[in-house]
Amino acid sequence: MELSRHRPLHLGIAPVTAKSLLRPFRELTPVSRWTSVLFGIVVLGAVVTAGVPELRRSVLRTVGRALVAQDVPAKADIIVISTDVMGAGILESADLVKAGFATRVAIFDRAPNRVQLEFARRGVQSLDLNRVSIQLLRSLGLTDIVVIPSAVVGTEDEGQVLLSWCTANAIHSIVFVSTPDHSRRTRRVLDRALESRGIAVTVRYSKYSEFDPDGWWLSREGQRTEAVEMEKLLLDLLRHPFR
Repeated sequence: MELSRHRPLHLGIAPVTAKSLLRPFRELTPVSRWTSVLFGIVVLGAVVTAGVPELRRSVLRTVGRALVAQDVPAKADIIVISTDVMGAGILESADLVKAGFATRVAIFDRAPNRVQLEFARRGVQSLDLNRVSIQLLRSLGLTDIVVIPSAVVGTEDEGQVLLSWCTANAIHSIVFVSTPDHSRRTRRVLDRALESRGIAVTVRYSKYSEFDPDGWWLSREGQRTEAVEMEKLLLDLLRHPFR
C-alpha cells in the first residue's frame, strides 16, 4: 500500500530539540550550574591552546597554580597538620620545627573506621593512624605533639574544629600544613574561620606531596586531582565570593 504523502512517519523517537538538550543543565542547582560553566571555560581554554605547545604548557601551569597558595613562613604558637597530607605533612612539619617556626605540632584525631572496628571486634589490632603519626613525628625528633580531640571530615570541618580548639587553648597563631592542590581552598576556609576571629594563619603546602602544579597533566592521577580540586575551588568561590 502506498503511504500517504501527507501522513508523518512515526518511528517512536522523540525529536531532538535545543530545549531537550538543555533540560539536564536547567535541572542543576544554580551553584552547580555556574560551577559547570566556569569549569567548562577552563577546559575550553585548554583545548583552544592545545595546538600551540608552549602556550598550552603555560596555560596548564597557570591552571595548576590556581590551586596553590604558599604563605611566607612565620613563627607561630603551633603547627597543625591537615588530615589529607599524611606523611608528606609530617616531613614538612619536622622541617618547619627545625627551622624554628614553632616547637609544637598538632594532628587531628582520626576516629576508627568500619574496617578498624571490625578488626577490633575480632580481637586483632589494626593500623592506628594516630599512633603511627605520633611515632613518625617522634622519630624525626619532635617531642611536643598534640592530638586535636575532634575528628574532622573535609576542609570546611577543619576550619570550624580549629576555631573551637584554638579558642579553648589560647592559640593565637598557627602554621597549617596542607597539600599543594588543597592549599588555596584551605587558605580561604581558614581565613573565614580563624583570621576573622583574630587567629593568625600561615598556610604552607608540603614540598613532599605528590601533586605537581607545573606538570599535573603528565599523569592520570594529576589530571584527576586537578579536575576534582578545581571544581571544589570554583564552588567555594561561588559560595563565598568575598571569602
